[in-house]
Amino acid sequence: MKQIVEVRNVKFGEGMPKICVPLIGKNNKELIEEANFLKTLNLDVVEWRIDHHQEVEDIDQMKESLKVLREALGDLPLLVTFRSKKEGGEREVSIDYYAELNKAMAETGMADMIDVELFTGDEIVKEIVDFAHSKNVKVVMSNHDFFKTPAKEEIISRLCKMQEMNADLPKIAVMPQTTEDVLTLLSATNEMVTKHADRPIITMSMAGLGVISRLAGEAFGSALTFGAAKAASAPGQVPVEKLAQVLEILHESK
Repeated sequence: MKQIVEVRNVKFGEGMPKICVPLIGKNNKELIEEANFLKTLNLDVVEWRIDHHQEVEDIDQMKESLKVLREALGDLPLLVTFRSKKEGGEREVSIDYYAELNKAMAETGMADMIDVELFTGDEIVKEIVDFAHSKNVKVVMSNHDFFKTPAKEEIISRLCKMQEMNADLPKIAVMPQTTEDVLTLLSATNEMVTKHADRPIITMSMAGLGVISRLAGEAFGSALTFGAAKAASAPGQVPVEKLAQVLEILHESK
């Protein structure tokens, strides 16, 4: 029996894929403006991409920003993500600081989920995951390949490793070079869900070629999709209102 992951009032792994929209403000003023705009949209989860924030290397400042953001968002589920440069983010920090920052965000009680990159190193990943879970914070464990689409077996292997590392929501995003690459990602998703997964997973093929993967989650098994409010934080993100409309049409036609 696959478990459902519940965050506030949102149930991942049940019904339509949930919609997540990233916040990429560089300071608190921009964050609040973005948050107020997001509250007018049809979405389920907000992802705060803290690697975009100019104060990200000051933990006290980031805790203060999180407090401000939590108040602005009300009851919307919040995923806090530091995306490293090697996986498509804005900057690089030391592994020790990455762990310290993620644990600090979890400890506040104001983040519902944190993102932990699979390839940070097994010991550090385990340490962050255990700490987050001790604070009742869920973990999205992620891997991003901005250059290619690995073989189907490799995609499944990484998602299985995330399950073994105790991720609540394993996530993989890959870059297609051909339409066959998009099919590889969708096939891997389907096989993972039908044969290996005991929890919801998140998968996507990026850029224009991969847009179908952001829309077809319900058919193939991805529980969350990322849309853009204004600026996209990754290639191929669909504007959130259009995304919601398509997901609803596909859900109703099932």
